[in-house]
Amino acid sequence: MFVLAALVFLSGLSGIMSKTFKGIRINIINVEKYINPIRDMIIGSTKLVTIDIIAILLGATIFILGIRFLFRALNTLYPSKVDVVKASYDELRLLKGPRIVTVGGGTGLSSLLKGLKLYSSNLTAVVTVADDGGSSGKLRKELKILPPGDIRNCMVALADSSGVLGRVFQYRFTSKNKYLDGHSFGNLFIAALTNVSGSFEKGVQEASKILAIRGKVLPVTLEKVVLEAKLKNKTILKGQSNISHSKQPIDKVFLVPSDPLPSDTALSDIKKAKLIVLGPGSLYTSIIPNLLIKEISEAIYHSKARVVYICNIMTQPGETKGYRLSDHINAINTHVGYRDFISHIIVNNQYIPERILEKYEQKDSHPVEIDSHNMRRYDVKIISEDLIQINDGLVRHDPEKLAKAILRLTL
Repeated sequence: MFVLAALVFLSGLSGIMSKTFKGIRINIINVEKYINPIRDMIIGSTKLVTIDIIAILLGATIFILGIRFLFRALNTLYPSKVDVVKASYDELRLLKGPRIVTVGGGTGLSSLLKGLKLYSSNLTAVVTVADDGGSSGKLRKELKILPPGDIRNCMVALADSSGVLGRVFQYRFTSKNKYLDGHSFGNLFIAALTNVSGSFEKGVQEASKILAIRGKVLPVTLEKVVLEAKLKNKTILKGQSNISHSKQPIDKVFLVPSDPLPSDTALSDIKKAKLIVLGPGSLYTSIIPNLLIKEISEAIYHSKARVVYICNIMTQPGETKGYRLSDHINAINTHVGYRDFISHIIVNNQYIPERILEKYEQKDSHPVEIDSHNMRRYDVKIISEDLIQINDGLVRHDPEKLAKAILRLTL
């Protein structure tokens, strides 16, 4: 119908132009040979302008009908409640969004991605693979694959939150069967795709396609690394799960082996990024492990992007007990070896109700102190905003508030 509309419309336009502009015509078709004889037979040579106008109107009408039939056909490709025009516009808008690379792991990173995906599809999540607890730890030990848990959470965060498949990916088995108990379906699915595709990287790519995520989720390295920590009392702890439950202050963390190769795609996306976001998440077990890979921290430092640190709202018992904002920044700078590694910091300034704080105090967790006087020795800009949401007595970053604060830095 589009082709027919174009032919009819152009034949009429050609006739009008030849009459009005003394012989100028659109020579896509041979008007003299094919169109004029038909006009002469129907209405005579003196009424050509009339039939030209009719042809233009008829062509435009057919064109509009063609558009209607096109969108009716496209509707069959989407669920019945989806507005195809709006969905198409939204996808085009997201494709023009800023290039943002996020670095971290755990629930903090997945929460951030839920907000960012509303404003851009040019997202890359670089995720730690040092997890050794829960379902991920079991699969890592039994199947000799990289831990899929944090990567699964990020993929689901970037997928359609209302999709059934996303909810199925997060489904966790609870049964007396020791082989299934505690495993999430998504972890098992990624493990299966790893074996079918031949590598963990390809397995993650295939799972991302199935979930139709906005952006990319990448393991920071494809090597099997173990996170270890040296405590202030000189004790060495092995394993991310042990470090996160440490009762002693942490001096530094390191990877074994110490020089794993980074993801090439991660390095490439870091170099192209307009914004690189660290966190939110556990300082020593989610954020710093990614930066311990020398090529990753160097790529971030030398990139032209702004490097933004999202400070946690509350301290974590053991891992960051008593830490102020300056302690977080000092820990990152010490591990990467650069004093001016971070350019911007986003912190929460919203009041937390006393009844909520009392519950956290029972677990030896407190709001992170924003010690601005100590931060003066760093060349960094602190952005203070209302970032929190409280659900079921838990203080968390609000995904949309956080995303808006970050996106303002891209303007």
